[in-house]
Amino acid sequence: MLGNQASYSKGDMNEEMLYSTIGDKLSEVANLHPDNDALVSVYQDVRFTYREFDKMTDSLAKGLLDIGINIGDKVGIWAVNCWEWVATQFATAKIGAILVNINPAYRTHELEYALKQSEASAIVLMDEFKTSKYKEMLLSVCPEIARCEPGNIETAKLPDLKKAIIIGKESPGTFEFGSIIERGRKIDGTRLKMLAKTLNPDDDINIQYTSGTTGFPKGVVLTHFNILNNAYHVGHVLKFTDKDSLCIPVPFYHCFGMVLANLMCATAGATMVVPGPVFEPESVFKAIHAEKCTALHGVPTMFIAELSHPDIAKYDLSNLRTGIMAGAPCPIETMKDVISIMNIKDITIGYGMTEMSPITTMTRTDDPVEKRVATVGKVMPCQELKIIDPGTEDVLPRGKQGEICFRGYNTMSRYYNNPEATADTIDKGRWLHSGDLGTMDEEGYIKITGRIKEMVIRGGENLYPREIEEFLLTNEKVMVAYVIGVPDIKYGEEMMAWVLTYEGETLTEEEIRAFCHGKITHYKVPKYWKFIENFEDIPMTVTGKAQKFKMRQIAIKELGLEDVGKSKT
Repeated sequence: MLGNQASYSKGDMNEEMLYSTIGDKLSEVANLHPDNDALVSVYQDVRFTYREFDKMTDSLAKGLLDIGINIGDKVGIWAVNCWEWVATQFATAKIGAILVNINPAYRTHELEYALKQSEASAIVLMDEFKTSKYKEMLLSVCPEIARCEPGNIETAKLPDLKKAIIIGKESPGTFEFGSIIERGRKIDGTRLKMLAKTLNPDDDINIQYTSGTTGFPKGVVLTHFNILNNAYHVGHVLKFTDKDSLCIPVPFYHCFGMVLANLMCATAGATMVVPGPVFEPESVFKAIHAEKCTALHGVPTMFIAELSHPDIAKYDLSNLRTGIMAGAPCPIETMKDVISIMNIKDITIGYGMTEMSPITTMTRTDDPVEKRVATVGKVMPCQELKIIDPGTEDVLPRGKQGEICFRGYNTMSRYYNNPEATADTIDKGRWLHSGDLGTMDEEGYIKITGRIKEMVIRGGENLYPREIEEFLLTNEKVMVAYVIGVPDIKYGEEMMAWVLTYEGETLTEEEIRAFCHGKITHYKVPKYWKFIENFEDIPMTVTGKAQKFKMRQIAIKELGLEDVGKSKT
């Protein structure tokens, strides 16, 4: 299919590109806007100007070098949103270390996997937050740490791990975060400056974990060039300048927070405002009110929670004008309320995936409301998008549903230590196959219509059944486990597990939930459970593969979710 009628679109290829490392870009912006606030953590009562932030991250970078973290080393970070997370993001970039994002909701099973798969030699982690005892969980995986000298960890389970840095109280075998900064302040900048000259914008700088339908999470490897330019182009769409300040309630471990918030602000000289460690509507309002924020990011469920908060009228939101809503479709009434009640007249919708750094399409600030709720916008600058027939891989006519594929500067380097998955995702033409189904209209706007893969989207969080199935199979009583998505009014989708035990064994919902507790993230624990007695209860193909679409149909009927199911795309 050729010509203007093909489902193919190319963004503006004349848009400026940044050929810079993250560290060099931060220093450049700090020279241009030294007295602008760079980072404000409202709940921690911490504020840095760009001059101060650049200097502080230099000190942290020098301290990291001094304890033996070097170019190419993998540094895991396991913490909720805090100023230390952002400092680590930029300091590791300045020394060419590769930041490994670890979801703060992970538990021991997932932590061990991420550290082992990424071959992380260091981890920066919080001491604790609420019921999450991060240090205790790390020690439960590697109790040897408490008997080691700081910087010389020797542990059988994680042979690559040598250093642990605690945000909080220092403990045996670990360094304290603040002491690393103090150590760096006493070191001159000669080595750091020489090192900066050897770094290249095309170097790997980040590993972010995203699960797949074929097993455990995959480590997406991204470069300075990938994420810096994606952040820069998104900022242009939002018309972001050094006069703006962004309230960031989305998590830093995800591309939404790390790239579309932190890096976007840093490329423009704008202010990163951290309202709290995790999302909470009132902390968002307080931050916007106190810091006169001009922008706000979030997934639709966050905006819905903010709009329904009883005290919203108490706060001054009049400075808001723009931001990004992403992660799930937005109801039209919610969009209208965000514009009228929260004053975010230029709110945009973004779509993409971690493998694409992450934004691929976006509505523009002047698009009508209808386009902002019915589509995910047009392809971004310096990128290409096509919609193909999944069977033949031919480009389809506009209006026809097919698989969405991307190509551009922002395509990931690879999946870490997983060449097979890389080859399955990126074809010989460097097109990345999303697994999402969609259509392209005559104006080039993209609409997401479904998924080829089995991913479940719960409140904007991508959940992958195979990963959860493999975990459930570690229970000695479980012979077979299948996980499916079912419709849900609040979150869009919830998960349901079908479980078959070995002959003579029994399991209850309470027992399997207790088994999951503390080992996998709470939102990965299925809401619904169906305990079946034999294989005949599972719809199968003639080749013995479970027909999950039939399981979903059965579940919807049994759970009385027919009306909810009809409301789904």
